Amino acid sequence: MDLQTLTYIVVGATFALYIGIAFWSRAGSTREFYVAGGGIHPIANGMATAADWMSAASFISMAGLIAFLGYDGSVYLMGWTGGYVLLALLLAPYLRKFGKFTVPEFIGDRYYSKLARLVAVVCLIVASITYVIGQMKGVGVAFGRFLEVDFEVGVLVGMAIVFVYAVLGGMKGITYTQIAQYCVLIFAYTVPAIFIALNLTGNPVPQLGLGDTLADGSGVALLDKLDRIVTDLGFPAYTEQKDSSLNIFLLTLSLMIGTAGLPHVIVRFFTVPRVSDARASAGWALVFIAILYTTAPAVGAMARLNLMDTIQTGEVGATDGNLLYAERPDWFRNWETTGLLRFEDLNGDGRIQYYDDTNPEFAARAAGYGWQGHEMVTVDRDILV
Repeated sequence: MDLQTLTYIVVGATFALYIGIAFWSRAGSTREFYVAGGGIHPIANGMATAADWMSAASFISMAGLIAFLGYDGSVYLMGWTGGYVLLALLLAPYLRKFGKFTVPEFIGDRYYSKLARLVAVVCLIVASITYVIGQMKGVGVAFGRFLEVDFEVGVLVGMAIVFVYAVLGGMKGITYTQIAQYCVLIFAYTVPAIFIALNLTGNPVPQLGLGDTLADGSGVALLDKLDRIVTDLGFPAYTEQKDSSLNIFLLTLSLMIGTAGLPHVIVRFFTVPRVSDARASAGWALVFIAILYTTAPAVGAMARLNLMDTIQTGEVGATDGNLLYAERPDWFRNWETTGLLRFEDLNGDGRIQYYDDTNPEFAARAAGYGWQGHEMVTVDRDILV
């Protein structure tokens, strides 16, 4: 059995599981459809909330952002995690106690103003549409690679599957489906990270391996090697802060405030019996979220190191220092079929040059090597996971 067939079987089985759970736990009343009957255990609700919170944006995009942005990518870790803390501690329990399901309802009643409620609705729609766009991007990447089809087709297939189990089971079905999704998601994310960390550093804990030395006996730290490789190719150092502290602070704050109002997360706090259970499920969700969020920086750094090492196989500027396009690995070929990775041989040497051609100093050096520009014309950040 080849790898592609095995992939179809495993992924197909997981979707069959999700749809089966949705059918088994389908809603039998309006209350079950909207708030799962209000009887979900805090630990189960915490796991479902974690799956809700992380989804495609965290599972796929965050590690990709960190891989390309380096130190500055940590703003997304802080912003999204901080947003959850803001929601869990200062917003959701009080919404539950107030008896309202959404932020606009709460604001409208709290300030006795339909205008305030309308403004809250507009803000919520803008935030939700932006969020859904990110989720659909992740769906397209995942299904495009899995089915080896165009990105747009992957989006449509993913939407159809989500539609089936969401409409069939309502919030009750979605809750139990998300518990299964979390188990699959965290297994699929952490197990490869463990083996990658073990292979690169000899440390099976990715969070610790990120700061460890390489297992090749050189005594060089993983991040030091990554810094050296990217700077040798004209990119800024991976561990260097490139944006201003003020911008980082403001972006973190905006991410916190924006994500704290996400309606699909807020409604999860109505699926437990009591307000105290809502607080407990918030704590459990933070634990489950932390498993992935502390692994993401390691995945991002190791993925970037793998990409650079794969393409820059020798000394920078040497005639044989870059990967021959004809010898590119299978994963490279597979992503090319989706359109999310694309190479253009600008100098006709049959080798892949990947460097920062916006850096004037290095661009001048690259011209001396016979390089005519950055040839990885499309490298979608989301594919690095």
